Amino acid sequence: MRLNAYMKSSAGLTIGELAHRFGLAPHVLRHWESMGLLAPCRDGGGQRRYGEADLVRVALILMGKETGFGLREIRDLLVTGNPMDHRDRLRQHVAELEARIAAATAAKELIEHALTCPLPFAECPHAQPETAPRTRAR
Repeated sequence: MRLNAYMKSSAGLTIGELAHRFGLAPHVLRHWESMGLLAPCRDGGGQRRYGEADLVRVALILMGKETGFGLREIRDLLVTGNPMDHRDRLRQHVAELEARIAAATAAKELIEHALTCPLPFAECPHAQPETAPRTRAR
């Protein structure tokens, strides 16, 4: 379905229509507007109207959230419209994601071992190297 099929008129989508399109509550869009992430046009009655550029902007915000960025970071990244203007921040975020992935992988491996080990976890030779550093005084 083409984007224009979602538009009721050339005036654009209402906040409710845009929220529904993305499965969001209208208050989420109002919050994003208060943070400077969205700047919809207003009709003669002062109601928000969202056009094609706003649809793209909401999609970019959601993609940013999916990658783990906070709303302030997303706002900062979208200021220029070109993520490559923020290479250092993007590289830093990749490093943070890689650290989280490594920690999650280690946790998954530990749990998988616990599921197959016949010994109680406290007696498991595989678990002891994991527990020993945590029991030392700091």
